[in-house]
Amino acid sequence: MSDMDNVKIKTRKSYAESAKAMLDYVENGKTFQTDKIITLPTSIFTDADRWENEMSEIFEKLPLCLATTAELKEIGAYKAADMLGKPVLMVRGKDNIVRAFLNVCAHRGAPIVAEGCGHVRRMSCKYHGWTYDLDGKLIGVADAHTFGDIDKSAKGLTELSCEEKNGLIFVCLTPGQAFNLDDFFKGFLDDFEELGFAGWHFLGSRVLTGANWKIAFDGYMEAYHFAALHPKTVAPRTPSNIAHYQAFGPHLRIGFPQVNISKHLNPVSPEKWGDMEHKGYDFIRILFPNVSVFVANKITQLAQLFPGPTPDQNITILNYFTRQPPPDAESQHALEGMMEFLYKVVRDEDYWIGNHIQTGLESGAHDTIIFGQNERGNQYFHEYVDWYLGLRPDEPTLY
Repeated sequence: MSDMDNVKIKTRKSYAESAKAMLDYVENGKTFQTDKIITLPTSIFTDADRWENEMSEIFEKLPLCLATTAELKEIGAYKAADMLGKPVLMVRGKDNIVRAFLNVCAHRGAPIVAEGCGHVRRMSCKYHGWTYDLDGKLIGVADAHTFGDIDKSAKGLTELSCEEKNGLIFVCLTPGQAFNLDDFFKGFLDDFEELGFAGWHFLGSRVLTGANWKIAFDGYMEAYHFAALHPKTVAPRTPSNIAHYQAFGPHLRIGFPQVNISKHLNPVSPEKWGDMEHKGYDFIRILFPNVSVFVANKITQLAQLFPGPTPDQNITILNYFTRQPPPDAESQHALEGMMEFLYKVVRDEDYWIGNHIQTGLESGAHDTIIFGQNERGNQYFHEYVDWYLGLRPDEPTLY
């Protein structure tokens, strides 16, 4: 049996366990619950010192999913963007390995490539024309005979730790800070191997802004709000206040049953329930600290949430994928409609309420917020944030 077969068996068994729990929840009026209600100070969403600590201890130290294989499929494909105030450049080299650098020329600090995506054979600074190869090595100094002698081998681009795995590309924003994806994800990235995500097609992205990054991210981790906030968009498909959680270190696979889960699962042998994602239930996959992946039947949304320039803001990039490129213009048009629908739900419903929450918390109306026994995913997320900030002695457990 191949490694891929083993991954499929393991992940589908885990899916089936979640499906069994979700079916029980729907048929018996239950949901995943813990034994406690927790309260947190509202200052975690407003305090500047807290925000600075989150930046330095979480976002500048942990591996962040900054790109996907689908965006950088070919040799010479690159993506350059401002990531939390740092100019990051990712490029696929001639050896087919994706590397990440600070997009800063060693000469006078100008960018090597403009922000965005594209293809290059080599990279040339637009200020004075210094040239770098796809490995980040300095290979050319303009008018070198007048500039003077320098050691080009010591003036390459500053490299960032980078690893591509199962269709996702992870980068650490601090030079010299290493990471181990297997230790960090504890098997969770097997989901993306089983999905074959590395071979998927990138459709495009949308960008929006919102409240504090944790306020925004909280909305991806529970179903308690579906009936009140999404009565016409989400609730007709997915019942409110029912969710199942599976943890992989700080990461979560969240199961959301569909209203017709009984119709789909009951006629089928339980051994097959792990094969029925989108047929009775869906998953949101949470990659700590800031990525949410919703794999729907026809389109997938990968949301990257980044802290904004101040504690009361976040910048979210909604990326969209399909398993195969659309075969014709009609299919492309239909997918664009799905992208726009998902984007508007996030913008006009989730982020709309998030902005009002930010205003409310900053008003001083209450000193704390509350997460109920039915909101274990949110509790777990905030426990891990505190753990990485050194505010709790023990690493969290889901149960």
